[in-house]
Amino acid sequence: MSTTERMMTAIGFKSPGGPDVLAAENRPVPSPGEGQVLIAVAAAGVNRPDVMQRKGAYPPPPGVTDIPGLEVAGTIVGLGPHVEGLAEGDAVCALVSGGGYSQYVVADAGCVLPVPQGLTLTQAAALPETFFTVWSNVFDRVGLTAGESFLVHGGTSGIGTTAIQLAKAFGARVFTTVGSEEKAEAARALGADHVIDYNRQNFVSEILEITEKRGVDVILDMVGGDYVERNWKVAAVEGRICQIATLNGVSEQVNFARLMVKRLTHTGSTLRPRDPAFKAAIAQKLAKNVWPLIERGEIQPVMDSTFALKDAAKAHARMESSGHIGKIVLLTGAAP
Repeated sequence: MSTTERMMTAIGFKSPGGPDVLAAENRPVPSPGEGQVLIAVAAAGVNRPDVMQRKGAYPPPPGVTDIPGLEVAGTIVGLGPHVEGLAEGDAVCALVSGGGYSQYVVADAGCVLPVPQGLTLTQAAALPETFFTVWSNVFDRVGLTAGESFLVHGGTSGIGTTAIQLAKAFGARVFTTVGSEEKAEAARALGADHVIDYNRQNFVSEILEITEKRGVDVILDMVGGDYVERNWKVAAVEGRICQIATLNGVSEQVNFARLMVKRLTHTGSTLRPRDPAFKAAIAQKLAKNVWPLIERGEIQPVMDSTFALKDAAKAHARMESSGHIGKIVLLTGAAP
């Protein structure tokens, strides 16, 4: 497929702002470089980092397109040099560093995975960002193992629904926080053992009571702010906390004595700036350990809603309302 002078529809914005700054634009179809593939995008996942980028708080890494979007599913329509194991016509999903909100995107071949059997392209577009993130942080970074207790905040977010299912599938006792009874029911249906409504309950006192003051072994947090100190209170001795976002801002003051007395490990990471080799290693682990669970129906992406690509602003408004349960996906209408 030649991409010379070909144009595509993509979503961009002229300046940071609210959802309404997002608009459809004509952009050149990109060309795959060495070790890359060109994907005709059928669907693209919407994630919090996209919202942060739109607000001007999370710019793309150097050399990456300014088009938002970190995960896609579609059909390979072009191969760059030195790509092995992939072919034109393959139905795939991929983690990308940007450019997902478009009809075509280039992806590093190592970050491309087959669409699991039984899933649609729309469902597959909801996999890469959350599954790469959860596996990398919960299992690789802080080493959650079978028999341990695990807490994820925001249990019905894309990250939360993924983390609950993966932690449960690999033998953990799962705790989560949510903001309503509807979301509590959804979290329980995914396998959460204990669900705390943070609008009605104090998650620290609730979890300490349930665990007989022991606390939990591993915490995945996207909230930050005053949750840092509260996570330290609810963590077990030798507990591990992984920070992957700070939606409530940074913490101005924490009691480091608690960190020392409990011998806690508080780490964190961001995935987008990591090099392709790092992400490819995660992809291989997902293919081996998680894709079979998806194909057997033991784990599924939780879908909230879909929007046409041109309605990306509505999708962002839906995400920022915090009313969603699971993933929000854009449908591009692109054909291979």
